[in-house]
Amino acid sequence: MAGIVSVSQTDLSQRRKKLRRQRQMKIIQAIWRTLAVSGLAGGLLWVALQPVWVLSDPKQIVIKSGNQVLSETAIKSMLMISYPQSLWRIEPDAIANSLKQQPTIAQATVNRRLFPPGLIIEIQERVPVAIAQKPQERDKNKQSSTGLLDATGVWIPLEKYTLVNSKFKLPSLKVIGTPEQYRQYWMQLYPLLNQGSVKVIEANFQDLTNLTLKTELGNVHFGNPSPLLAEQIKVLAQMRNLPAKINPSQIDYIDLKNPKAPIVHMIQKKDKVNVQIP
Repeated sequence: MAGIVSVSQTDLSQRRKKLRRQRQMKIIQAIWRTLAVSGLAGGLLWVALQPVWVLSDPKQIVIKSGNQVLSETAIKSMLMISYPQSLWRIEPDAIANSLKQQPTIAQATVNRRLFPPGLIIEIQERVPVAIAQKPQERDKNKQSSTGLLDATGVWIPLEKYTLVNSKFKLPSLKVIGTPEQYRQYWMQLYPLLNQGSVKVIEANFQDLTNLTLKTELGNVHFGNPSPLLAEQIKVLAQMRNLPAKINPSQIDYIDLKNPKAPIVHMIQKKDKVNVQIP
């Protein structure tokens, strides 16, 4: 029995020594891991703080709009960045938000570029669908201001848009009025015009009690923009064969204030002609 007890104690002692060695190895491994991670983090911090990671010139920034790369002049006009500046202090989201505040830009994404250091910016421009003309101010002797208008009614200064896209073709549609006043009506009207079969040359919102469209059929009065606008545009499309019945040069204007009873006002003797819609 004594021999058995003696062997058991020896085995137990060896096990204790093995466990101690395992614990020591784990402690040493943990210390090495901590030192390695700290060294790596310190190295990365040291690299990040080096002068090479500095934005010092607009040439380090690339702005793309589709397949087009914007000029340095356009970049300077769009970005308010002070130079030099650490690449790591720049906030991409803040720059993207500031870009989206500009009338020419609908969306923007900003990413840091590490090699070589810089910024890669991708923008989505607003698409002009009409030429927008603001009326002349009454109190100040200023000429009418002309810009561009997108489908949502955002007014875009012409010179700013040409700076971003110098090769675009001017829209054929013209809109007159104050954008802040007619924007809600324009958002309702434009999709209808875009789908209509009668060509519209001009939309005049100067008198919001009487929206006027200049069309290939002549001037059309719609009255106050209302939920009837879709029906009025539909009736206008049904009148596209009007020139076959009435000489367009004799038409003063078409009254569509009541789309169920359209009236053609003639120039001579101010006659009125009730139009039968098929």
